[in-house]
Amino acid sequence: MDQPTQRRPETDPRDGATPAGSRGPTSDHRDTGHGSEPRGDTAPPADTPDATAATADEGPPPIARRTIVQIMVGLVLAMLTSMLSNSIVGTALPTIVGELGGQDRLAWVATAGLLTMTASTPVWGKLSDIWGRKLLFQVALGIFIVSTVAAGLAQDMNTLIVARACQGLGIGGLATLPNIILGDVIPPRERGRYSGFIGMVFGVATVLGPLVGGFLVDSPLGWRWCFLITVPLALVAFVVIQFMLNVPTVPRRGTPVDWMGAGLIFSAASALIVLLSLGGTQIPWASPLAIGLGIGTVLLAVTAVLVERRAKEPIIPARLFANRTFVLAAFGSMCVGGMMFGLIIYMPQYLQMVHGMTPTVSGLMTLPLVGSFLTTSIGSGFAVSGSGRWKHYPVIGMVLCLLGFTALSFIDVTPGLSALVAGQMLVGLGLGLNMQLLLLATQSALPVPDLASGTASVVFFRNLGGATGVAAFGAVMVARLQSEIGSASASLPAADEGGPDLSEVAEAAQGSPELVHSLPGPVREVVVQAFDHAMQAVFLLGAPIALAGLVCVACIKGTPLRGRGSEAQR
Repeated sequence: MDQPTQRRPETDPRDGATPAGSRGPTSDHRDTGHGSEPRGDTAPPADTPDATAATADEGPPPIARRTIVQIMVGLVLAMLTSMLSNSIVGTALPTIVGELGGQDRLAWVATAGLLTMTASTPVWGKLSDIWGRKLLFQVALGIFIVSTVAAGLAQDMNTLIVARACQGLGIGGLATLPNIILGDVIPPRERGRYSGFIGMVFGVATVLGPLVGGFLVDSPLGWRWCFLITVPLALVAFVVIQFMLNVPTVPRRGTPVDWMGAGLIFSAASALIVLLSLGGTQIPWASPLAIGLGIGTVLLAVTAVLVERRAKEPIIPARLFANRTFVLAAFGSMCVGGMMFGLIIYMPQYLQMVHGMTPTVSGLMTLPLVGSFLTTSIGSGFAVSGSGRWKHYPVIGMVLCLLGFTALSFIDVTPGLSALVAGQMLVGLGLGLNMQLLLLATQSALPVPDLASGTASVVFFRNLGGATGVAAFGAVMVARLQSEIGSASASLPAADEGGPDLSEVAEAAQGSPELVHSLPGPVREVVVQAFDHAMQAVFLLGAPIALAGLVCVACIKGTPLRGRGSEAQR
């Protein structure tokens, strides 16, 4: 049972606050609702004793539980809406291409949203410090609503791609700001139980997206409602946020915005994501374009670092990288993103290509992954809120991910789906123990002025890890698939002896699941076995990623989370 929360006197030196009404004219502090904090870069470095009074671990003032629940309704609804729009479109892509044309630009319908979502993440965090959380959250919702309507009404592929890019900008804000707002209104000790519901959104959207998308595409409504169905939900979220979200922070509207740094970070991330998403498939790795993108990414990243070090209000403050917890949590989150997005993207493809499942059934087959993810995401949040201790959960989670991907590397079309189900459950349990708790660890280790930038940066690295993971998994799959088809085709009769044309076999492997399973028996067997072996290599790649994540989380200092209530009891 929750203990009553006691509030310390306003003169408590740990708050760094002065009694009400006693602020002098020479004070250089601002009231954020957390106590008085220094402006800008004057915050003491985190992970030092002097930073204790300025860290987010002090927690915000107590807020009524009913108010928190109302805020959570708006945040979860907005996040569910935006995440659903990402997962729902995959099912509709073949139908969209059939109506609008542009098969050569199909990948950009998915890549455009991923690119802008990832690249804009740190910018949303910093701008919310300057212009306010509520305003920026509503701006993100507005961008999402307008661009979603444009995508649903698109009459050609180019318009759809531009609309998806704008939609990704809104999703970037809706994926980042809820975690920052939680840090504003809930102490770290209590934050776990609520952050678990934020993590739950990803799992629910992953399951609902393909199912709802398949239903809409097959219904008289058509593929356009895969976009338009999210608009009413977003409008409801906008109204809820307007009337129920009151974040106890004071915007610093006079603070200059580091637009140059924002542009450089956005450009560097965009160049990297384009290279990783298209390299090896639409762009050969040795091509001048791929090499140019690689060089451009490095130059833009170096320039961004130099600009950020000199900026008065940097988008990603350089001092964050002096904080050991932030660095390790960021790289751990990259591993989480790589494993999560890679498995979500390639598991349905494996089920459809190898086992001949429909999109709807393959979506249902991911329930072991999603169900186990929800269990540990919510359960670990409540456990952390009760004890304040969190360190062992991510460590156990990474071990489970390592075991899960190892099990998935043994999947085979012949024995059945037991290894697949077990592997998914292990990975889901592990991801649920890591995704939100790494954010909590970051928030509790950073000074209050860096809370928004630090949270947004960790989400940025997680999304960047997702893009990198998808690209790496895809490169392994393509290379192994080509090798397996070449080796297996050697056992077939030559074309002049009545056997299939090897070029036709390779082309069939690039087709839809329906095309693959309609091939003649010997050819179908070659393609299915090639996909089976290729996917084993893909899932095996997740094991070293999990191992790298294990090293990161094991090295994080496991300082227990504290809140107002726990301090009052001491």
